[in-house]
Amino acid sequence: MSTCEPDVTVVVGAYEAMPYLVKCLASVESQTLGADRIEIVAVDDGSTDGTGEYLEEFAARSVIRTTVVRQENSGGPSGPRNVGLGLARGRYVFFLDADDYFGEEALERMVAMGDRAGTDVVLGKVVGVNRGAPKSMWKETVERADVFSSQIKFTLSAQKLFRRELLLRLGMKFDESLKTGEDALFTLEAYLRGGGVSVVSDYTCYYLVGRDDGKHVTKSGTYVLRFDSARALTGLIAEYVEPGPQRDQLMMRPFIVTLLPQFGPGFLKQSDEVQRKRMELAAPMMAAYWNKGVARKLKPIERLRLQCVAQGRIDLLCEVLRYMKAGKEPERVGRGLNGTHHLALPYFRDREAGIPDHVYAVRGTPVWRRLPAVGRTRLRRVRKWAAVRPVQRVESPSGGRRG
Repeated sequence: MSTCEPDVTVVVGAYEAMPYLVKCLASVESQTLGADRIEIVAVDDGSTDGTGEYLEEFAARSVIRTTVVRQENSGGPSGPRNVGLGLARGRYVFFLDADDYFGEEALERMVAMGDRAGTDVVLGKVVGVNRGAPKSMWKETVERADVFSSQIKFTLSAQKLFRRELLLRLGMKFDESLKTGEDALFTLEAYLRGGGVSVVSDYTCYYLVGRDDGKHVTKSGTYVLRFDSARALTGLIAEYVEPGPQRDQLMMRPFIVTLLPQFGPGFLKQSDEVQRKRMELAAPMMAAYWNKGVARKLKPIERLRLQCVAQGRIDLLCEVLRYMKAGKEPERVGRGLNGTHHLALPYFRDREAGIPDHVYAVRGTPVWRRLPAVGRTRLRRVRKWAAVRPVQRVESPSGGRRG
């Protein structure tokens, strides 16, 4: 086996991973990058189903240099990933979940992209197998994606190619105190503090597998852990991004992905105690980061739900959720020249509720853009004339003023 520095260290954290682990490791062996350019560091996190034994058997026969660590269960994916990262020697590190598997050309294509673009994080196209997977960020291959304006903020899982020098320089590790969302914290920090992010969209690099036994980590945990995750992610964004449009762009992600689902129709089935607890957990984040800039990036019904949370009004939120369940279509009202109108959702212009109009606003096509070309020209002239013409007031014959 080669003793040279490999191009990629594939870190596999495994817990009760059989039989999925077999296909996972086979996909590493089939990589076109070449066995001498890859190493595997596999960490068995206290499995009892034969995962550890299979890892040792694989290491003994594989042509890929493989290091196996067996440890007591750590209670989450962060511990095994940190152990693997500590043993990695590759120029890049990829965190491969033991349930999932690679496309054959995945590592070759991602390493080539990272080397060509000089970026520190490379995203390879992901598709789901027996489960959903994010899609919006795979429309095109991009050598340098903008973290704020692109859709990459909606894929913060750890299954990315990271330049190891970045992780070492920043002393980055997974937060072992978080039991869910720890990968989002790690990945977003790499996005923000690294030297750029690339996207490989013209080849399926990663297959995200839905387990039949329900043991996938993202399906486990209580609602309290989700709030812990949201709190950590909003705090990270606030630490590294100044207040303003760019921060709002990123804050949209934890509000939509993590907080909003906590106040969906299922909220109606919760006990009064749980409902109050969820509102209490959300309150500090709503007070610190919920603003018009974030709100305008959400749909009106989403905005309305979170505005009820921001105001601490369980009663209003429950009525909005019942409205949603009824499947009613709101009336559109108040369209103006700039194309803004409002949806007459619950509590629209209800003084007692005190929900601002902007929560209900929808910006459509401005009236002047819907006019024929001649009409648009005339409207522009009228607006220009009105903006510069001074208001004149003259005396009427009767002594009154007119203007």
